[in-house]
Amino acid sequence: MRRATVLVYRSLALGAVLTLVGSCGYTDAGDESGGMPAAPTGVTATAGSATSVHVMWNAVSADPRVRVYEVYRGTTKVGEVPGSEHMVDITRLRPSTEYAFTVRARDTEGRLGPPGRAVRATTPAEVAADDTAPSRPGRTRGRVIGSREVELSWSASIDDRAVASYDILQGSSKIHSVGGAQTATVVTGLRPGTRYAFTVRARDAADNVSPPGTTVRLTTPGSDDGRDTAPTAFHATSHRADGAYYLDLDWIPPRADGVITEYRIRLDGRAATSLVYGGDAPRTRASYSFYVGKDAGVTHRVRIAARLPDGTWGGWSAERTVTTGD
Repeated sequence: MRRATVLVYRSLALGAVLTLVGSCGYTDAGDESGGMPAAPTGVTATAGSATSVHVMWNAVSADPRVRVYEVYRGTTKVGEVPGSEHMVDITRLRPSTEYAFTVRARDTEGRLGPPGRAVRATTPAEVAADDTAPSRPGRTRGRVIGSREVELSWSASIDDRAVASYDILQGSSKIHSVGGAQTATVVTGLRPGTRYAFTVRARDAADNVSPPGTTVRLTTPGSDDGRDTAPTAFHATSHRADGAYYLDLDWIPPRADGVITEYRIRLDGRAATSLVYGGDAPRTRASYSFYVGKDAGVTHRVRIAARLPDGTWGGWSAERTVTTGD
């Protein structure tokens, strides 16, 4: 699943200027011949508050694959994220300060690629004793402009000092952050034939966050059979412990631009349980066990689906059949 590309509209007295800012939705060609990873492109930096900056970049395609991205402030490494992620909030910065950020990719063999283009962001001034959040963004509007993209716009929030940035959310997942002067964006990298729910919230320099604005529900045209978003290599077995039987599941998470932290499990055609990981969600192979009863010889059908980083549910895995006591 690809992250958001953002086309920003800035309101000016003499008209509107359309600016392309960062994208986590495209993949750089990289070096597929076994050399070091390419320099990330599409790097953007946006001040989120007086002490934080949101940095995004394009994915780098490499062979061997990218293991982590390293984010630098000047020559100092200030962040490191898994190769499946392409954005990070850099915190504990100084107010009213200009910073320069670069991003480098490191592959699974430990080779560090060159830095991408340096980008700059200036944090706003610190606001003393500000505990008042901005107002809720005005009515959010949206329209579908393709099977993989939608356009969003909203009315500006009001703050007693100033709005520093807006968070764009799909479901409960933050997919981007834009500057406080921006009130429109185009989100790409979506799935055809999928229903989405977008909201916008405002943030001020003191990191006070407004309630979300109205929810915009849009459905992209086309169809998606879910095969590219389903867990793969799914297996199911059973074991007995303390007089009861448990199903043991293992799978490979689907490829996505972000860490997958939530799954839902269907047992015998019905919702059985949900699985939510914390910050240590597995990125290669995952496993989970759950109670199914005390009787041997009971046959169950089971499958699993992942909640993707864009907030939608991916396709179901292949269904497996397992009998307790086998």
